[in-house]
Amino acid sequence: MSRTHTVIDSPYGQLTLVADETADETATEIALAGLYMTDQRHRPAEETFGAPGDPDESPFAETIRQLSRYFAGELTEFDLPLRLSGTPFQRRVWSELQRIPYGETLSYGQLADRLGRPTAARAVGLANGKNPVGIIVPCHRVVGSTGSLTGYGGGLDRKRQLLDFEARGRQPGLQLF
Repeated sequence: MSRTHTVIDSPYGQLTLVADETADETATEIALAGLYMTDQRHRPAEETFGAPGDPDESPFAETIRQLSRYFAGELTEFDLPLRLSGTPFQRRVWSELQRIPYGETLSYGQLADRLGRPTAARAVGLANGKNPVGIIVPCHRVVGSTGSLTGYGGGLDRKRQLLDFEARGRQPGLQLF
């Protein structure tokens, strides 16, 4: 397994994309393993991101293309190969996050209910905070039980900006470059 990374600009600051490549006798698979914001809580150490990668190669090129469409208001659901490393519970939470529709929110308790673990809101919150692929796995769409903004690895200001962006829909002029 080897990792590479690239850094891109976005309307919400620089994003570090991390790719993970695995190979066996029959095939090589490359998938997006990380999308980290500047000053993100639970951001891994830089040395774990691997060598700098070519933004024009897989999976970076397609990730950048889809993020550009998202920030332009043209894409509401990502379709990228992901390799999410975490506990089985974390991966279940992250999978469920991908089912929250664009522009909508769920509370941590509602997400716990969906997982069949109604008393696990706090554990859901912890798993949500460890999401390695922000924005694409939309952990920003999870809010407190009263609708309040609580916790976000990228900071509450970014969470509010992402939720406001999705609530408004298309925003001309927001492009990824």
